Amino acid sequence: MTARTPRNRLDLEPDTVERDLVKLVLTVVELLRQLMERQAVRRFDTGELSEEQEERIGLTLMLLEDRMAELRERYGLRPEDLNLDLGPLGPLLPRE
Repeated sequence: MTARTPRNRLDLEPDTVERDLVKLVLTVVELLRQLMERQAVRRFDTGELSEEQEERIGLTLMLLEDRMAELRERYGLRPEDLNLDLGPLGPLLPRE
């Protein structure tokens, strides 16, 4: 049996603790963003939103995605860095 090193684990070192904390927070925010996006698409498809609501939701999701990209860039993170490996459960976020 060989030891397996997790690909995406948090190494809490004193000099990287800020980046690791940001990585964890951004992972949770990305999970919520994707869930909100799926919910919005479902609501768009059912026609339960007005044009104004669709526009507002679309703009909000775009702004959130842009802000996430800025924060990832600021801390030297790639989108795939936010997808934590949960071992036998697989990745936290669906692969896009």
